[in-house]
Amino acid sequence: YATFVVASERPTLVLIIADDLTVRDVGCYGGQAFTPHIDRLASEGKRFTRCFQAAPKCSPTRHNIYTGLYPVKSGAYPNHTFAKAGTQSLAHYLQPLGYRVALSGKRHIGPQEVFPFEYLSDQKNPDMAEIERLFSACHASDTPFCLFACSNEPHSPWNKGDVTRYPADQLVLPPYLVDTPVVRDNFRRYLAEITYYDQQVGQILALLEKYSLSDNTLVMVLTEQGNSFPFAKWTCYGNGLQSGMIVRWPGKVPADSIANALVEYVDIAPTFVEAAGGTPLQELDGASFVDVLIGKTDHHKDFCYGIMTTRGIINGSDMFGIRTVRDEQYRLIWNLNHEVEFRNACTSANFFQSMVDVANAGDAQARELVRRYRHRPEFELYDCLADPLEMENLARNPQYKQTISRLKQKLDEWMTSQGDKGIQTE
Repeated sequence: YATFVVASERPTLVLIIADDLTVRDVGCYGGQAFTPHIDRLASEGKRFTRCFQAAPKCSPTRHNIYTGLYPVKSGAYPNHTFAKAGTQSLAHYLQPLGYRVALSGKRHIGPQEVFPFEYLSDQKNPDMAEIERLFSACHASDTPFCLFACSNEPHSPWNKGDVTRYPADQLVLPPYLVDTPVVRDNFRRYLAEITYYDQQVGQILALLEKYSLSDNTLVMVLTEQGNSFPFAKWTCYGNGLQSGMIVRWPGKVPADSIANALVEYVDIAPTFVEAAGGTPLQELDGASFVDVLIGKTDHHKDFCYGIMTTRGIINGSDMFGIRTVRDEQYRLIWNLNHEVEFRNACTSANFFQSMVDVANAGDAQARELVRRYRHRPEFELYDCLADPLEMENLARNPQYKQTISRLKQKLDEWMTSQGDKGIQTE
């Protein structure tokens, strides 16, 4: 790898991450949100269509990115949690290569010795003044840097952005949500906050331009796990685990290109290390996808994995562990504690209660959606190509018995490799 980047060309690395944003809602992914800055970035770089993280919650997701480890191995699998002592992160890998490694905005990680970043502010959103100081100083001293700009948007409560852009009666709701006035009002405010996040992306891109850093910067924009409506965040459905990923790297990444390779958040750390000219990190769960970025291949891995733990989340079921594996076509979900009711912050939210009210009033479709969210079978299987929203569970169909068996074996192997003992781990 050392030959990939000569020292004088070490790129600046900028990762901008949203908070609770379902990928399908972004403009360039076919969504209703107005996202001109993200859309422009996609036209200048590569848009990934199958990027996944290993946990549909804020804290494990961030540990995922910075450590290159899956949640049980790092120790950070419940939500408000921390990595095991002795775990290393991108700060440890990039600082010896001469990089300043900084974070501005939402943290949700620990302990400090695992993440010895330069913390640019205590705010929950990127501090543009501090980011400009970093860009200015590094440009003046010709110092390479890696910045994590971590937004708090569009995490609820949805109270930022211009909602007038999104008239409630014109929204198209996904079919897994019950159409109620409360759901529509929340959804429009959520979309407005996505546009607010897009403006943050635009501000950071403008600062890179201002300090003539754009041409030698790898910019990665992520949407993070799904939104906090039902069937997204806190679940192991694709709506909860899939992320938007857009990468611009002038001269390396082809403009206006698309990657269909399966990649995961654990792959980001080794990718950044390789881009910075470092040697491969054998101890990580992730693997560099630089070859996908530069267009050498459009295949990275055969399987992506996920884990959900309700312990430590607001209003969470005492124990409702979920594990999942996905290949090119199918997603298998294993609900370890399927006998109990599934609860989280969503089930106590006003929009979910409005869905319950419609169900209780006799609407059969609403009743079925509410039931499906609260009560899960032990196994769920979805054909992600034919059924991208994962609405039809194929697990009871005998013709998929071999598919289930094959994927369950892969899931068991992954859990064993992670030291994940399922219910015991929960």
